[in-house]
Amino acid sequence: MKLLGALIATLILNLCVQAQSVTKAVTVPITLDHNRTIIDVYLTLPDGKTKRVRAWVDNGNAELWMTEDLAKQLGLSFNGDAKPALDGKQRAVQAPNSLQIGGMSISLAGIHEGQAILDRESVAPGCSAEITIPSSVLRSYDVLFDFPNRQFTIGAPGSVSFKGVSSKLLLDSKNGLIQVPSKIEGQEFNLALDVGASITLLSGEQIVQWHKAEPSWPYMIGGVAAGNMWGSEEEARWPMLRIPSIQFGAATLSNVAAASFPDEELKWFQNRAGVATMGLIGANALLDDRVGIDYSHSTVYLERTNRNSAPDMNVVGLMLRPEADRRYTIIGVADYDGKPSVPEVKVGDVLVGVDGAPATGATMGQVWSLLGGTPGQVRTLTLEREGKRFTVDAPVRRFLAGEPTPVKSPRKNPHKGN
Repeated sequence: MKLLGALIATLILNLCVQAQSVTKAVTVPITLDHNRTIIDVYLTLPDGKTKRVRAWVDNGNAELWMTEDLAKQLGLSFNGDAKPALDGKQRAVQAPNSLQIGGMSISLAGIHEGQAILDRESVAPGCSAEITIPSSVLRSYDVLFDFPNRQFTIGAPGSVSFKGVSSKLLLDSKNGLIQVPSKIEGQEFNLALDVGASITLLSGEQIVQWHKAEPSWPYMIGGVAAGNMWGSEEEARWPMLRIPSIQFGAATLSNVAAASFPDEELKWFQNRAGVATMGLIGANALLDDRVGIDYSHSTVYLERTNRNSAPDMNVVGLMLRPEADRRYTIIGVADYDGKPSVPEVKVGDVLVGVDGAPATGATMGQVWSLLGGTPGQVRTLTLEREGKRFTVDAPVRRFLAGEPTPVKSPRKNPHKGN
């Protein structure tokens, strides 16, 4: 009888431990790179050993991406022929069974197939990640993006304590993509929540209309800083507008820099969403917030914990394209006060370094950090043109200037005296 009692007690204890392991949440540090959430994850190799990999947490994309090299290391099977990708080519590949975040196993069983990015060291240009964690995985969990504290939390449904302004969202049950009822200047429409996007993207046609109706709203041509998402040619030409206020569900977002969503891409985006949408709210609008997503209850929480917003467009006015060889090509120079902000720089020049720090091999976030600063500061650019290197002193400008935002202290350049 005592033995039976001991066995029952042991069984109950084991069940409790298992329940705790199932319901627990884990919090890990993030690298915020070009406003993208990058974390360390661990994957199991065929020999049973684990491999640490940089992962991009992207709730705005339902597809699992990984590099071709990582897929081969994991012993995954490829399917079909190569197809065009964001930059280069991709090929369908078997998905891993799971990955680990902070010691917690995250199931990938619901993903039948991923996409292997061919001949690239990362899943996207100018990014360090070798794999993504898409919405189709995140939808099975509670998740919290704590941007001010640079932390990411994931746990079983009900395991994360959410705070802040709550809003009901429209959740696509098939892929985990999110739309939030929103309002700008009295106009109502849906906007996606996409913390994987470095910049907020709104209908290009609507941006032009708002600019005509509200000429006092800061406006410019050319995607600088977070608006330089991937280095596509259109980024050098697209309009950008700073919107004073966006009603995003029950929350209000202020002084949001938005870039133009090209018409063809917006149509594709709407078709994928399955509902009418005007665009997406990117991470740039949420960097002062803790963003919680309670997928099981179709609710998003925004808790603003940082009251001193850092300036987001105080940069040297260049637009860059990350190349396959990890160099950066100039694709445009932004105007400032009606003139080129860095007239000595030409389209096609290669940015070799900034203030002695190399640009080649760096991520987009790292390069734009080097190009940032306090308006009036000078950054010394090392450039290459037709095989010859030269330097240019380029001023930091305040682009798309919105309402003055208090900051605790200006960012100091570690490579050059201020």
